[in-house]
Amino acid sequence: MNLNEEEQLLKYTLAKLAEAPQLVKNHLESGKGIFRHRRAYFRIKKYVDDFLKGEPLGNTTKRLVILPGLRGVGKTTIVYQIYDYLKNQKNIEQDRILYFSTDELKAYLGKKILDVADTFIQEVHKTSPIYLEKEIFIFVDEAHFDSNWSETAKILFDKSKKVFMIFTGSSALNLELNVDAARRTTKEIIFPMNFSEYLTLSYEGWFPPKNMAESIREVIFHGDNDAFIENASSKENELNRKYLKIGKPIDKEWEDFVCYKGFPFTLNLAQIEAHEKIFSTVDRVIEKDLFSIQSFNTETRNTISRILGFLALQFPGGTSDAKLSERLGVSPTLIRSILDVLEKTHLIFSIKPYGGAGKIVRKPWKYYFLSPSTNSAIRFKLGAFDRNSKDLFGVLVENMVASYLIRMKETINLPTGIFYDSDDGGVDFVIQDGKENIIPIEVGSGKKDKGQMERAIKKYNSKYGILICECPKIKKEGNIIYIPFTTFSFV
Repeated sequence: MNLNEEEQLLKYTLAKLAEAPQLVKNHLESGKGIFRHRRAYFRIKKYVDDFLKGEPLGNTTKRLVILPGLRGVGKTTIVYQIYDYLKNQKNIEQDRILYFSTDELKAYLGKKILDVADTFIQEVHKTSPIYLEKEIFIFVDEAHFDSNWSETAKILFDKSKKVFMIFTGSSALNLELNVDAARRTTKEIIFPMNFSEYLTLSYEGWFPPKNMAESIREVIFHGDNDAFIENASSKENELNRKYLKIGKPIDKEWEDFVCYKGFPFTLNLAQIEAHEKIFSTVDRVIEKDLFSIQSFNTETRNTISRILGFLALQFPGGTSDAKLSERLGVSPTLIRSILDVLEKTHLIFSIKPYGGAGKIVRKPWKYYFLSPSTNSAIRFKLGAFDRNSKDLFGVLVENMVASYLIRMKETINLPTGIFYDSDDGGVDFVIQDGKENIIPIEVGSGKKDKGQMERAIKKYNSKYGILICECPKIKKEGNIIYIPFTTFSFV
């Protein structure tokens, strides 16, 4: 690196240190109250506190944190909140907290994360990582734009116990972690909001009953135990009393949440504006995140958009590569490649048919968006969004349930498997618990024939099945458990 490049890097690093407080202040104040703290913030705050206390020795497992997640879910906001906490509550000096974005670094200087980190430690702190005396913090946004980010994180982690790092990026960060870095990493996947977070962020001072989510999960995975049903029912009664403090019909709040308020940035927006902003976010995922994972030619850009439009407009049912290929006039190989990369960004995810390997290959897969608000935003843009349509709302609710199941699998490793029943008249989802017991789940936006669930319970030799529906409260009748939409949304 020549002298001019070193000077550029030093100027860049000093500029990032100088502008960060105002950048953070502007962002957090612009939210008009919506930037309250999500659960992930409190977990990371604890890692920071333990790091500053030196607990445990060197805090070797909790000082390299990665925040993978779909664009727009609020990763940067959490980083800004941690920055604000460090500077204004823990009184950490400004020159000990470096925040920068890798896409900006790559675009303007063509440099890598390690270049800036080395400049920060060697030129600003006049030392090397090994000889650091004070704790420093390095927060890197959009880390996936540097293909060597994982190796850089490992190097800094190993060289000094005085460095705390946060790397944010697309969900592909999960896939880019090398084995050595993965052992050192604490992963906090950031998802779109659930209904509990939506209400907590929307109404100051409002919180769900303690252990509300856990009580619902116990019903899902231990529904044969009546004690868990009774506990969840008691929590639900407490929840209903808490709804009174909101002062608005909770069903209307929930419908808004499903249709267009699934992301933190939509909380203060009207429906049309929210849909437009979500659609713009989808565009940025395609233009920035997807193409950073895999190179496609410019013609493929239109194919990607058409695939997303097809998936959004499709009513429940599987989608095969061959079906999409025929519909769009492109090769099944390209279709498969695009779907794989879309899943890596977490914009969509797939659920496979229940059965052996042969069925998984033969039968189409179901695709859902990580948030139902994304589905409705694409429909809105295509002129196909009708909030009063029962059929459409049924699609969005099924999408919501699917995304919650995926979220549980990623965060608590339950269910261990998520499938759908591909037989005619099959239930929407078939999940497995930790002992590989089968639990059938049906989602209904209207009155549901419990006969379908009874057939599924018999077919899979299940102890019970779950209907998520428009019922007034959690209840168990025979071997069928009924859970209201709004209650399930707190899982």
